[in-house]
Amino acid sequence: MEVHYLIVAAVALSAIMSVEAYKLNCLTKDGAVASFLTGSFVGVFASINAFFLLTIFTIAGFFATLKDFSRKEEMGIQEGKKGERTWKNVLGVGIPPCLAVALEALGILDPMQFAVVFISTIAVAGADTIASEIGVRDRKVYMITSFKRVEPGINGGVSVLGTTVSTVASLLIAILGWFVLTEGLDWMLMIPFAMGVLGNILDSVFGAVLENPGYISKYTNNCSTAIIAAFIGLLLFMML
Repeated sequence: MEVHYLIVAAVALSAIMSVEAYKLNCLTKDGAVASFLTGSFVGVFASINAFFLLTIFTIAGFFATLKDFSRKEEMGIQEGKKGERTWKNVLGVGIPPCLAVALEALGILDPMQFAVVFISTIAVAGADTIASEIGVRDRKVYMITSFKRVEPGINGGVSVLGTTVSTVASLLIAILGWFVLTEGLDWMLMIPFAMGVLGNILDSVFGAVLENPGYISKYTNNCSTAIIAAFIGLLLFMML
């Protein structure tokens, strides 16, 4: 019975957060619906610990979006008109952790493997969000494939500030995520940390090579790089 209460609470919290995010212009209506469905899926099929981790990441993403929004608006690099994200944005970062939840629910991943994959997807998404929202303060941006100076906000552009904050974000997410899901800390948390860094690098490379020419969208980029990094992390974990 207690489990049922936790599921109801998770679904209710997903609804509240989605509505509030819409009111704050962090999400469009369809984005709020996608956010609710993503949060509810994790709340129903994963542990309350996994849901808690996803919730913390979501809240942190909203804060990163709202921080210094006026400056990003002046530069013309804000998301949407007021920083709002659509269902495509939400699913771009939401599908990878939901995939991890589905694989565990089906018995394909054991709890430790799930921890590696799930935390890695969150670390990749968190690193990319922080790099995109905070890294734009750095005017010295370089194309990752050529290291030539480019304008802030361009796909494939990297900066010292963006790389630094995204790396720190990956480490913090890995530490918090590992502690929450495994109820302890050990050196294995370095795998999702490294995958967060790798995923952020892949995101920039894909942005320069595939997204700029129009072969893929930013949403496909976000989704694919998180999945790739997470399963590389899984392979590393299984080899150790």
